[in-house]
Amino acid sequence: MTKPQTPPQTPPETRLPVTLLTGFLGAGKSTLLNKVLAHPDTGNVAVIVNEFGEVGLDNDLIESSGDEVILLSSGCICCSMRGDLANTIADLLQRREDGAISFDRVVIETTGLADPAPIQQTLLMDHYLAAHTRMDGVVTLADCANGPKTLDDNFEAVSQAATADLILLSKTDLVTAAEVAAFKTRLEGLNPTARIENAGEIAKAPARIWGLSGVRRDVTSGDALAWMARPAPDTSALAGLPGFDRTPDPLANLSGFAPAPVTAEFSPHDARIGSASIVLEQPLKDAVFDNWLDTLISLKGADILRVKGIVFLEGIETPFVFHGVQHIFDLPVPLENWPKGDTTTRIVVIARDMSHPELQRSLDMLRATQVDKPAPAVFPGWQEREAENWT
Repeated sequence: MTKPQTPPQTPPETRLPVTLLTGFLGAGKSTLLNKVLAHPDTGNVAVIVNEFGEVGLDNDLIESSGDEVILLSSGCICCSMRGDLANTIADLLQRREDGAISFDRVVIETTGLADPAPIQQTLLMDHYLAAHTRMDGVVTLADCANGPKTLDDNFEAVSQAATADLILLSKTDLVTAAEVAAFKTRLEGLNPTARIENAGEIAKAPARIWGLSGVRRDVTSGDALAWMARPAPDTSALAGLPGFDRTPDPLANLSGFAPAPVTAEFSPHDARIGSASIVLEQPLKDAVFDNWLDTLISLKGADILRVKGIVFLEGIETPFVFHGVQHIFDLPVPLENWPKGDTTTRIVVIARDMSHPELQRSLDMLRATQVDKPAPAVFPGWQEREAENWT
């Protein structure tokens, strides 16, 4: 991994922000997108609508209203259409440079069956796109009415929730507040860092779906910290949901009147997703960090849904933000104007088909360097000589 230096001044962020809008079939992506595009504060947006099948039925729901709307109707962006996605964005950028069209950001609406990871990798691996665009955030629509069964039946939906920066709850009016709360709890278990909000509220203030990623040159320390962990619970995510009443139930303590609680039930698909985090007070040796990350990627890279962090390295005053999906990583970004005296490293890993203890053992390698103890073996079959690299 390329280590960041601390330049006298970080160049301004000029790359075009790209937002990935995902969510399973029928979750309400097009409905939300229509409302966002119609909002006067949205500005000029180029929309790439990805359809699965030869006819883009949802295209009738997209109100272009001066925005550039592109329908890719012959396949899925994340598989057969990946090359066309790169060419489409490059063509948009060229037309923008020529003055033929005007837009300030791109939104890619995926199919309900799409895995977000290959799309993110396309933006990073294509040299032209990497130089001119950046991932601004992954927004996932989660249908409260059908979402629990969708998560039970489709692992793609689980991956979409686990990779999101922002999860928007839709169709909250079709279920009880208790069911919404249980579904939200389940989503929190799949993704410990994503904000979870009501889609209806976001439609009124679309700016809240922009600027989600912490990997951008103009990121502030506050934005980076918010990207690493959702705010402390204050129940605000459920504000405005129909039927949600925070006042005590006067019948709750009377025999026979206590309502049966609705609890979050988890399917085997949920169990395939694991997450772990670490907070280290002292800066890391660069070799220790690189060896940990290289080992994690080489052994489990295909299963890494995302790994992100704010990292302090010895000898470098400025921390940096890093983020990766499977084997592919953004260039790390220095965090200038970081508060003096805070040298805390924060790392979060979300992966599939890796148990929580296995992820924790991986991070134990970094913990061991803080207390000067031998690092433990991480994955079954890993040779002891590999562990020696960590000390």
